[in-house]
Amino acid sequence: MNILYFLVQQTMFFSIPLLIVALGGMFSERSGVINIALEGIMIIGAFSGILFINIVQQFIPGQPVLFMAVIVSMLAGVSISLLHAYASINLKANQIISGTAINMLAPALVIFIARSIRTVQQIPFVNQFRIEKVPLLGDIPFFGPMFFRNTYITTYIGFFILALSVILLYKTRFGLRLRSCGEHPQAADSAGINVYTMRYAGVMISGALAGLGGLVFVIPTSIEFNPEVSGYGFLALAVLIFGQWRPGRILAAALFFGFMKAISSSYSGIEFMRAFPIPGNVYKMIPYIATLIVLAFSSKMSQAPRAAGTPYDKGRR
Repeated sequence: MNILYFLVQQTMFFSIPLLIVALGGMFSERSGVINIALEGIMIIGAFSGILFINIVQQFIPGQPVLFMAVIVSMLAGVSISLLHAYASINLKANQIISGTAINMLAPALVIFIARSIRTVQQIPFVNQFRIEKVPLLGDIPFFGPMFFRNTYITTYIGFFILALSVILLYKTRFGLRLRSCGEHPQAADSAGINVYTMRYAGVMISGALAGLGGLVFVIPTSIEFNPEVSGYGFLALAVLIFGQWRPGRILAAALFFGFMKAISSSYSGIEFMRAFPIPGNVYKMIPYIATLIVLAFSSKMSQAPRAAGTPYDKGRR
């Protein structure tokens, strides 16, 4: 039973960043802009949040500094995503090239700033954010030890964002307009919807969530930040495609890939897996092999928003 609790907790640590970042990609692509820059935005968001924690933690210990770091990471993500939005929407640049440029810029920029501040690129922090047990909920049989012990507030933030995304996308006028801009922007424009504004909103939401996802990735799994997020931005794109741009399916995909990642990272602590004569590097390859297999079988069923990746020209019909 302890192994089950351990695996579920590890799965949450790896799934929640994927969920948050993939939801961010969903908002951008639903508006009609492909955001392949999720990896770079995650790096910027993680760096900004961890640097903030490093500076402020000695003055404001505990969970409050984490909440403030969440805001910092989201703002940093929005800031860098505006570059992608301007290039893609105003300049009508190729969205893949624009996103790739940000992915190349982000680690170099972070390394330069980190070394300018600290002479080294690593940004350490004291991980005092783990919650030993949530009051009352941690005492619930079976589910208490699984979901409400040895956890992080970021897990609950992820599920809150999921619920908020469902409501925003399917239950509000904003969500309807956003989806219409990603499916048929000309029709949306003729109905009086400002396509440019909606696409900016989609990319900015994407940037905020990707920046947050970078912080959420680092907090439970490390005590310092290096200028990389282990390819999670690209893995989140796979989750987005496998999840068919729908929040519920994205959750299922994130849990699947998170479980694969948990196995690859925790195999040495599980006795029966350690007993198999399988090299450790093979276990570490599991999430990425699973990604290739799943995408190979699911790509034919992919139903991306029709106008995703297509620049909108207001003068054309």
